[in-house]
Amino acid sequence: MKKRKIIKFIKNLFLTALFIGGLFTLFVSVCNLTVIWSSQKKVNTQDVPKCDAIVILGAMVRGDTPSAILKARLDKGCELYFSGVADRIIMSGDHGRTDYDEVNAMKAYAVSKGVPEEHIFTDHAGFDTYDSMYRAKKIFLCEKVVVVTQAFHINRAVFLGNALGLETYGVTCSEENYRPAFFTTHVREPMARVKAVSNAVFKPKPKYLGDSIPIFGEASASWD
Repeated sequence: MKKRKIIKFIKNLFLTALFIGGLFTLFVSVCNLTVIWSSQKKVNTQDVPKCDAIVILGAMVRGDTPSAILKARLDKGCELYFSGVADRIIMSGDHGRTDYDEVNAMKAYAVSKGVPEEHIFTDHAGFDTYDSMYRAKKIFLCEKVVVVTQAFHINRAVFLGNALGLETYGVTCSEENYRPAFFTTHVREPMARVKAVSNAVFKPKPKYLGDSIPIFGEASASWD
């Protein structure tokens, strides 16, 4: 009798776990489809319209040297700049401590490629994609931007920009010298899209805001 009760308990526990797991999987799938479907028409469009700025999202640097993933973003961003998509670039990344600085490494790289320094704005508090897009709208006062990142990341960036009232287009960059890990594309990014949907609904303020630095003003006001 006791053994039968234990078996029944285990069976019910298993069915409950299966039900909860199924609901969780459905929720994650709906969030991912929402992000992808709602942004896809503005990703890699045949003709990228004239925008207020090109937003290049930060990634790892080693000292003053951008990583391969970041170089690809910078190269594509510079290409868009020289093609006339926008005459302003926002370098948005992590500069939350003195010994780690993505944005100035990004700025220096673009200058080395021929982009005039006075056309490069630096966002030192772009700690994640949501913060970067929020600050492009609220700090730099952009109305229309094109964001540059890799294919696995682009839909989330475009989705967040548009959810914040920022007309956002996306252009993917080369992955020739960078292949995202399986965990990044199949675990981390799907869960990040769930968070993106939550951010789009609740619109929390970023960790840092500050005074506005209009994109049509002096870029030097954003430098540090």
